[in-house]
Amino acid sequence: MSEKEYLNDIREIKNLMNRSSRFISLSGLSGIFAGIYAIIGALVAYFFIFPNNSELITLHSWNFKLLLIILTLVAIFSVVTALFLTTRKAKKNNEKVWDDTTKRLLINFLIPLLTGGIYIIIKLNSQHYGLTASLMLIFYGLALVSASKYTLGNVKYLGYLEIIIGLICAALPGFGFWFWILGFGVLHILYGSMMYLQEKKQ
Repeated sequence: MSEKEYLNDIREIKNLMNRSSRFISLSGLSGIFAGIYAIIGALVAYFFIFPNNSELITLHSWNFKLLLIILTLVAIFSVVTALFLTTRKAKKNNEKVWDDTTKRLLINFLIPLLTGGIYIIIKLNSQHYGLTASLMLIFYGLALVSASKYTLGNVKYLGYLEIIIGLICAALPGFGFWFWILGFGVLHILYGSMMYLQEKKQ
């Protein structure tokens, strides 16, 4: 066996091991759409909820409930789009969408995300609203870093950036809305675009 054939065999074995231990069917387009949904949701909130300051945005106000509806819709559209595009990509590459690797990915992603969600609800119930955006960014970033070992390695860098932006947001609470757009909107679009370009090269 020549050295070239030996290296090719090693590369093939490495690729097989990588496929068996990582979920690699994530679509870059899902990140782009998630970012677009986040920006659209933020703009709707900015123009139709925030100007109505006759009622403060408190936990039991209508403005807060409308804000929750917008956030929920953004999350639902993002998840449904990601599921559709990821399933389509997996079928195209003859890969499984749901297996042990997917389960480990979801568990590692959801534990910090749900922990953060519960903590944010507790803080909101105590009428501490100022750090909501930063907490969302930080816990989301932690969830990405936690899940990154079971998917594409670049996801962890997106997680690091989300955490950094969240910490900066915590130091500048008056700009939480704009940091939220940067973290959930702009970064998703940039990261999704990079992933999509890499997919096209393969």
